[in-house]
Amino acid sequence: MTTPQRSIGRADRSAQLCQGGDMNIWVQNGTDLPLAVDLDSTLISADLFWEGLFQLLRKNPLFIFLVMIWLCGGKARLKAEIARRIDFDASILPYREEFLDYLMTQKAMGRDLILVTATAEPFAQAVAQHLGIFSATHSSNDTLHLAARKKAQVLTDLYGRAGFDYAGNDRADIPVFEAARAAIVVTPDFTAKGYQKYYGSQSFGSRPISVDTVLKMLSVHKWLKNLLVFAPAILAHQVLDARAMLESLLGFFAFCASASAIYIIKEIIDLPLDRQNDTRRNRPFANGTLSIPFGLTASGGLMVLAITVCFALPPPFALVIGIYVVTTTAYSLAIKRMLLVDVLCLAGLYTLRIIGGKYAADLPLSFWLLAFSMFFFLSLGLVTRYVELQTSKVSKRDRIAGRGYRPEDLSIVGQAGIASAFTAALVLSLYFQSHEVIGYYSSPWLIWPLVPIVLYITVRIWVLAYRREMHEDPVVFIATDWRSLLFVGMGGAFLLIGSLF
Repeated sequence: MTTPQRSIGRADRSAQLCQGGDMNIWVQNGTDLPLAVDLDSTLISADLFWEGLFQLLRKNPLFIFLVMIWLCGGKARLKAEIARRIDFDASILPYREEFLDYLMTQKAMGRDLILVTATAEPFAQAVAQHLGIFSATHSSNDTLHLAARKKAQVLTDLYGRAGFDYAGNDRADIPVFEAARAAIVVTPDFTAKGYQKYYGSQSFGSRPISVDTVLKMLSVHKWLKNLLVFAPAILAHQVLDARAMLESLLGFFAFCASASAIYIIKEIIDLPLDRQNDTRRNRPFANGTLSIPFGLTASGGLMVLAITVCFALPPPFALVIGIYVVTTTAYSLAIKRMLLVDVLCLAGLYTLRIIGGKYAADLPLSFWLLAFSMFFFLSLGLVTRYVELQTSKVSKRDRIAGRGYRPEDLSIVGQAGIASAFTAALVLSLYFQSHEVIGYYSSPWLIWPLVPIVLYITVRIWVLAYRREMHEDPVVFIATDWRSLLFVGMGGAFLLIGSLF
């Protein structure tokens, strides 16, 4: 008897397509049957398995060895073990608002809503409790991975074949669609999209990935920091040397590719923290626009690109890139939560870009330049922490989320940052009196105005920070603020004049 019943369901669907409208919209004929709803990538634009895995590794990277052991026991055990070891807040998840509104409407009309998901039981129960619209919840446990045919079997045993409707999104949901009376396809993958088009199922679509979203994922605006790779060639007066500039350009691309690869991993690791921040919650991974598997694929491709570029440059440059990748990863996993060590690490990473430019083009490098870079970027790193402390809403004795600082540290952080700015200017003035500079400039006094220029740029940033008017990365601010750019241009002009006269 199930086959005729299924045929009737298909006919009903085809007969109820909106006439003269979008053929993907199916008008349901009632709320008499329960609606079973998938969780990952359906109710929410995220995958809790991947998020849980990275939260676990963020907690302790050594869990990777246990993950491999748990995986030998199957997906069900792996998901259950991960769920037991991490904190989970269902209120910050990126819910699909349009689809959630639809579910709320169905619930108000008296329809039973069932949450049925392959997600681990603690996660599913937390989501169900937070929303309060589901009359029952079925999920994976230690021994059962509730996906595909197993999910279809559980629902069929409970409600009978074609005794329920089902909302899902991907290939694994096809067996459940087949067992249901009607399908609702939410932001489908390729296979589910084909199913939806063939049967005319109701759908809730998603916007295609835009170029702007990809650029945000790559953090292209942060590539400005990698322009430091050109500093050794510029200061060595090799701007007109095609070989030196080409090798510096290749070094720039290698840093951009590796930096974007690490930025992607960093954002995936920081998802829970980003979702609690008014600004960072709009990042592509935090709001669910991009999936974690997509990000991992992109990150891997970028690292392959960076490694390929390294083969075209001297071997020491590859070592610099390796140190950069390891240090940046360590920063994302642990160092960022260490008091002061975090900003020292950031300053070191900026300086490492200059060292990379030296090895890429095989150019000499001054100790004074490296010292200036450390103090200058230490000051800018402390600005970032100062602003975070200003905007923090935690109590005085608590640490701000993901950092090693407390609101009471605001004053000392500001003092240290301003002191670093003046120290950078002092080191720069000493550099202008060194034998290295005298060898490049016949009249070193012509480039002395660079000292007050550096002081103007850094101290102005601190003044704006004190006024609560600094709302972005200080390096990006310098690259986009017209006053800062004007003074940078003036500094470049003084360098040019000093080299000509």
